[in-house]
Amino acid sequence: MDNQTRRDSGMLYYTDEVLMQQQAVARRLTQQLNTMDRSDFEGIAALVRQLLHTGKNAFINPPFYCDYGFNITIGDNFFCNYNCTILDVGKVTIGNNCLFAPNVSIYTAGHPVHPAIRNTLYEYGIPVTIGNNVWVGGNTVICPGVTIGDNVVIGAGSVVTKDIPSWTVAAGNPCKVIREITDDDKLRYFKNRQPDEEAMENIRQIIEKSNDSSRFPNADSSCS
Repeated sequence: MDNQTRRDSGMLYYTDEVLMQQQAVARRLTQQLNTMDRSDFEGIAALVRQLLHTGKNAFINPPFYCDYGFNITIGDNFFCNYNCTILDVGKVTIGNNCLFAPNVSIYTAGHPVHPAIRNTLYEYGIPVTIGNNVWVGGNTVICPGVTIGDNVVIGAGSVVTKDIPSWTVAAGNPCKVIREITDDDKLRYFKNRQPDEEAMENIRQIIEKSNDSSRFPNADSSCS
């Protein structure tokens, strides 16, 4: 069995010449991305589409790093802030309307624990899946095999080693669920701060125009 098949099946594999050539393509594209004029928003977005499988309106603030690129699939309306690293040995799937703060890292790659096996240069990749409407805080690390559900907030500085269920706020090292997200969270944006009337009216209009219940669930509440 060739190493590409082994890698894509989540088995132990080692990086041979074929896989190095695949990585070389991604390195050339990320080098180009990371040296572009930061104000060339259209050019950056176009290169992101060339590097990754993306939906509509995907944007990444360089610098950005990955191993292959083609193993990363992203939904619509994705925004990723500076200095993101995705080691996409295994597949990484990210849903719609997701936000990454600076310094987010996703690691699908791993190495055996026992040094006798690890020193043979065998490694593995286990997929990571992130649902829709997920906000990942800065300096978060997401480890191999993790699934994060829909409508989740991951607090800054978290190390996510286990699955996180939908509709929760989770944080810490290791990352754990802190609480559920409820309708009360529509009434505030930072701690106990509430949206002002002008902002809330704009929010209502955007929700009505979008008619997107997955992006704005239970959108009929007000801040009154």
